[in-house]
Amino acid sequence: MASQRILFIGLGDLGSHMFDLLVRTRGHHSFLVGGRNLDYLQQRTNLSLLSAVQLGYEPGVACTYLDLEHREQTAETIAAFQPDIIVCAATLQKKDVFQDLPDSVSKRLLSAQLGPRLPWHLALMYTLMQSVSMSGQRVQVLNAIYPDVVNPILAKVGLAPTTGVGDLANNVPALRQVVSGLLNVPREQVDVRLIMSRYVSYWMSRIPLKDVPFSLSIAINGVNKTDTIDQAAVFQQLRSTLRRIGGSIGNIMTAASAAVIFDGIVNDTGIITHAPGPNGLPGGYPVYVDGCGVNVILPEKMSLQAAIDINEAGLMLDGIEHIDEDGTVVFAEREMSIFREVLGYDCRRMPLCEVDDWAKELQVKYQKLALHSQK
Repeated sequence: MASQRILFIGLGDLGSHMFDLLVRTRGHHSFLVGGRNLDYLQQRTNLSLLSAVQLGYEPGVACTYLDLEHREQTAETIAAFQPDIIVCAATLQKKDVFQDLPDSVSKRLLSAQLGPRLPWHLALMYTLMQSVSMSGQRVQVLNAIYPDVVNPILAKVGLAPTTGVGDLANNVPALRQVVSGLLNVPREQVDVRLIMSRYVSYWMSRIPLKDVPFSLSIAINGVNKTDTIDQAAVFQQLRSTLRRIGGSIGNIMTAASAAVIFDGIVNDTGIITHAPGPNGLPGGYPVYVDGCGVNVILPEKMSLQAAIDINEAGLMLDGIEHIDEDGTVVFAEREMSIFREVLGYDCRRMPLCEVDDWAKELQVKYQKLALHSQK
């Protein structure tokens, strides 16, 4: 039975859901959970561990102090523990942070999409991957934070995580359920292959979308049925009969995606699923997962470049205009103009080496607005 060593970082809302599922993976795996609040880590990991034991699993779980902003210390931890896999769900700010603001202000900022908030989500992943490089260890890394943008940025400087989790994968079970009902076939006979960015995958289950870039292929028992299915009718059910709760509770869907990919790697399952940012690619793709990592598998007549083009067009809708060859990010004016108007924050171009500074400036601007809104 498989026995691997896993370093887990980021035990917040999303990370806690993920850890609950990962410790219930087949095999006798050893988890080391790193973070700055050891008392919280110990109690929260005890909950995950003991519930897993109750269900018949036997993971090993330990905690250690770890601050991703201290690259050398993180590298030393990695070198000492020698993990087979690192799972990271750490970010400087939660995705629903604007819910703490007045409704009108929150809605205005949310209309700028996720792109302008990139510094919050990129900074810690960048330092982690630098620490991995410094450690000299060869390790697979799963990134749960904005991976369809973060991973391709880091790929430009040779620091791409193995893959992301969640995003487009979260809609696949519902799509299979809908197609099963429409065609009156068992769900296990339905195979769905998606190519789409976070923006499209997020909004497709919430509002009607027109003229957005994506690819959807559907097969029944290996026979392509894509042209026989009304895709608009399929997506409509995601917004109605199969609509699901979002927010912190909804993170269980991303956690489930992480569990599938994690199991695929540690137990070499050879499963086909979906993932954002595989091997540093932009956006999301169907992937084959085994002990060696992930490989993109595309529908017939779809080239990798065509799939990349679809996803890069989707990134633009999220406020990411372009990623330069050195990892510099160019933000779209429309989305950034909203942050400039509401927060007084204006970053049209961000060299990767400046991400920490921009993350701090964004945090200062947000805290100032939040404090003013409370008066």
